[in-house]
Amino acid sequence: MSGWEESLTEAPADQPATARAERVRQAMRQHPLFSFFFMAYAFSWIISTPYVLAVWGIIPGGTFQGGNIIEALLFNIKAWAGPTVAAVIMTSLTAGSEGLAGLRRRITLWRARWQWYVFVIVGAPALMLFGLIIQPGVLTSFQGLTSAIVVTYPIAFLVVFFQDALAEEIGWRGFALPRMQPRYGPLRGTLLLGVVWGFWHVYDFLTPNRGGGPGTSVTTVMTSFIIFFLSVIALAIIITWVFNHTRGSVFVASVLHTSVDTPQLVWIPLFVIVNAIILNVACLVGFGVAAVLIVVLTRGRLGYELLEERARGREV
Repeated sequence: MSGWEESLTEAPADQPATARAERVRQAMRQHPLFSFFFMAYAFSWIISTPYVLAVWGIIPGGTFQGGNIIEALLFNIKAWAGPTVAAVIMTSLTAGSEGLAGLRRRITLWRARWQWYVFVIVGAPALMLFGLIIQPGVLTSFQGLTSAIVVTYPIAFLVVFFQDALAEEIGWRGFALPRMQPRYGPLRGTLLLGVVWGFWHVYDFLTPNRGGGPGTSVTTVMTSFIIFFLSVIALAIIITWVFNHTRGSVFVASVLHTSVDTPQLVWIPLFVIVNAIILNVACLVGFGVAAVLIVVLTRGRLGYELLEERARGREV
């Protein structure tokens, strides 16, 4: 029997509840990454289930994309309920108040060289745009920008940042990545995190949010998810590279994440023929090319040595 199984073996009936709870906490401390990922998935998927069931007509729903307002609201806070809550719980268990203070510092660590902000705000959308316009017919389908985008884009950016990006990154890059890079190495750790991060989005493909839902063929959903999954792994490499060069800033990683999601809501729909598959192909091409270049040019280290040096208090 493994240590994990032994730690969860049912305690004798006369053992105090506090002692049993301490055994569970100890097991979680011994397996912090497993515990974090388990909770991140469980909390997010549980809170998302009513919306998904409403979309498929299994439970009553209103007219808000298949579910009622409450179900949609729960679905939209899934990142806070999952990765964020799991990160706070596990940071508290493994590092206590000092660890939580460190996590808060990295969440609010906004100081970085201006070149990194240019890359995360302009470069990431440019990579997606490159992946779009090289696909046949996409460029000619562009309807043109309107003056309203000057207002709608910043508003959408703030909404996406606080609703999704920051909430996810507190978990993926705030808790998981700093523990996976030392354990597995920067490239392997990033690839493993990318796999977990990609599969976390599976339930999105059961809804119209990712081109799924009732009436969508299994082949279409599977094709879209596979392409999306590969693009997420490529994006994970880019985020790790930025993360390592910005002193482990969760804030900058969140801005990058936001810069990927916001165009999908605001200006990419102006290309009228773009569907879920075309968009995922664009992300895969754009992020894939950048990720390969980063891996080759850094020899798979993704700037990790720089992060280590700064963590030891030596500016490089």
